[in-house]
Amino acid sequence: MALYEALYGIKCRSPIHWHETGERKFLGSEEVDQAMKDIRLIRQRLQTSIDRQRKYADHRQRPLEFEVGEKVLLKIAPLRGAMRFAKKDKSSPRYIGPFEVLEHIWKAAYRLALPPAFSRVHDVFHVSTLRKYVNDPTHVLSYNELSIDPQLSYEEKPVAILDRKDKLLRNKTMPLVKVQWSNHKI
Repeated sequence: MALYEALYGIKCRSPIHWHETGERKFLGSEEVDQAMKDIRLIRQRLQTSIDRQRKYADHRQRPLEFEVGEKVLLKIAPLRGAMRFAKKDKSSPRYIGPFEVLEHIWKAAYRLALPPAFSRVHDVFHVSTLRKYVNDPTHVLSYNELSIDPQLSYEEKPVAILDRKDKLLRNKTMPLVKVQWSNHKI
């Protein structure tokens, strides 16, 4: 017994024999030709759709390339010290740097000149974690006060409780607490 038949209790009908159960009809050459034309039409329409989506994706995608000696910013991600169901703060740092590009490793990988404070972090980064540095002093983040782990994350800790209230739901109350988190100057 076939797996399909064991699972569903009926025999599997292949696309070639889409007739009712009972006496089986064998297809003639005209029916086979029609099936082949339908398959070609389906493949052509699928290829048209794939080309349209590829053209849209290629148009929207912008390639990032950096030259050796150019300055870039490095993306970091904050880790919360406690569970928090809120959006990221506007003042939390997203990028640190600038760092100099030492070497173009591969099409999408670069080696950066990192300071000794980042000795635990590998110095090769994917292009998606880098951003071109525009000479602006407000972009520079003092990374000495951040303790960044090898996954390029840092921990934010709560500093003070600003407000507390209880939200009344249908059959329970939910305590809401507004917390001030440690923020670093960007």
